[in-house]
Amino acid sequence: MSGFALVGFATVVAVIGGLELIDRTSFALIGLAARARPLGAWLGGAAAFLSTTVLAVVVGSALEGVFGPGRIGWLRFAGGLFLIGYAAWTLLGPREAEPASRPSLTGAFAAAFTTILLLELGDTTMVFEVVFVPTFGWVAVLAGGSLALVTVAAWDVWLGRRLGVRLSPATVRKVVAGILFAVGVVTAAYGLAPSAFPSP
Repeated sequence: MSGFALVGFATVVAVIGGLELIDRTSFALIGLAARARPLGAWLGGAAAFLSTTVLAVVVGSALEGVFGPGRIGWLRFAGGLFLIGYAAWTLLGPREAEPASRPSLTGAFAAAFTTILLLELGDTTMVFEVVFVPTFGWVAVLAGGSLALVTVAAWDVWLGRRLGVRLSPATVRKVVAGILFAVGVVTAAYGLAPSAFPSP
């Protein structure tokens, strides 16, 4: 692997892992892990993250070939607006009822996979993976993004098992909504004016 590829790999791991730690998907996995079997939650979350990373690499390569990287800003902007809307829905939307019992390993896997896959499609980290493909190449993005997201999934499950059950649902909603709103504003602003932000 060349020096540039190693820098690209390290950048992808740091950025994707860092963004995912504060992403709504992470909070969803923490919440799932607090109520489900940890192994099933991790396997489902990791599988969903790997699926979206592969999809991001394919989309990033296709966009680079068809449109060029210049139009990615609009996708970022739309993603930011989506996060802001999701923050409002998290804070003001319907409340999720607690399940009567913990799901089986297969049930935990299915719940985590479906939830994380749906939340991650078009999410900030996926958008960044798409954008990184023209810069660092698909191999660095696939390897770095996969490593970062599988590791974050393990952290989320660990944290969910230890802390998720100790926090009140109202507190979790407020914290998650605040973080989603902040990330959404920054993402939308980055989509409109990328030159105002440090380049990777």
